[in-house]
Amino acid sequence: MAKSSSLVTGLDVGTGSIKIAVAQKKSDQDGLEIIYTGRQPSRGVRRGVVIDSELASRCVAAAVKSAELAVGRDIEEAYISVNGSHIFCTQSRGLVSVSRADGNISAEDVDRVLQAARTISLSSNKEIIDVYPREFAVDGESGVKDAVGMKGVRLEAEVLIMAGFSPYLKNSDQAILKSGLEVANRAPAVIAAASAVLSEQQKELGAAILDVGAGTTGLAVYDEGDLLHAAILPIGSSNITHDIAIGMKIDVQTAERLKIEKGICSFKGADKKIKLAGENDKAVAVFSQRLVSKIIQERVSEIFELANKELKKIGREKKLPAGITLAGGGVKLAGIEDLAKKIFQLTCAVGVPGGFSNVDEDPALAAVCGLALSGWAEREEEASGGSRFSAGGLGKIKRFFKIFVP
Repeated sequence: MAKSSSLVTGLDVGTGSIKIAVAQKKSDQDGLEIIYTGRQPSRGVRRGVVIDSELASRCVAAAVKSAELAVGRDIEEAYISVNGSHIFCTQSRGLVSVSRADGNISAEDVDRVLQAARTISLSSNKEIIDVYPREFAVDGESGVKDAVGMKGVRLEAEVLIMAGFSPYLKNSDQAILKSGLEVANRAPAVIAAASAVLSEQQKELGAAILDVGAGTTGLAVYDEGDLLHAAILPIGSSNITHDIAIGMKIDVQTAERLKIEKGICSFKGADKKIKLAGENDKAVAVFSQRLVSKIIQERVSEIFELANKELKKIGREKKLPAGITLAGGGVKLAGIEDLAKKIFQLTCAVGVPGGFSNVDEDPALAAVCGLALSGWAEREEEASGGSRFSAGGLGKIKRFFKIFVP
């Protein structure tokens, strides 16, 4: 099987499934095309955290093997997601003196001030995942978005830092390494999802993404083009399934089917019976649509209310002009947009991956497609010999690293 550096691979290691997306540059025009997406049942992962790297690595290896057979080329590295409620964010500031005698601020000065902002006090079992610059200040004048080329003596940067519990992050890396892959870079799943479903205009106006996975729900809030806040909630769509199983007194597998095939977030009108067909279209059970919908609505409402509390903390409750975009496999429920609008009192819509051709319009693929998209952007930047930061210096610090088996 041929090796290729022209492919970029995203790998989203989730609680319910492991998703993989392989992308390449379009042969006749700019942009990317997805040439393969696949899913593998996940094991060894709980609430977004890898708790058994051996089990998880086998699932990753199976997903990668299927992808390699489909594309006919070896996959050597992947851009991976990290998740779990252990991930947190904090603000920091950096300050440096401009290095050039003529006072012109260079890309190197921007690099240094952002590195200075990374110097924060963390406990020994915590580590920085990524740093997201928000704005610069030149000689005390704040609100600068692009400092390169300006004149000054003192350069400051305000950043948002995302960090997590080191043992959990190490488990995630080891699961990938044991599968035979290298880790090209890693990013919080909700940030990756935002890359695929939120437009630059939405981020500029003020928007949020709510990524509902099986074990966790990620929230990321953007304003004036920059990441303002992020949080990982320890609740997801598997909680809906468990509630249905308990409320309807059925096994978890049947409850999952009932949620996927018949689930509605809100039900109005007279109650009706719904049938869940078994093999050969034989009905195996009959349920009350009203009761099933009530169970689903209560849990989804709880998820939305928790997210709303996070928005209230940062003063963005009911104050996001571009609204909230819903992503992740957990949002594929009828009526979820209406319920979200009612609770958030904002424009709400289900988002699907953008920026590609040949990709399914599936909100569950948001994070994995976002990983591929971000990975390609990093490669292009390196190939062009540009700075580690996006135009204007306000891209995230790219911790572009290779991790090898010790």
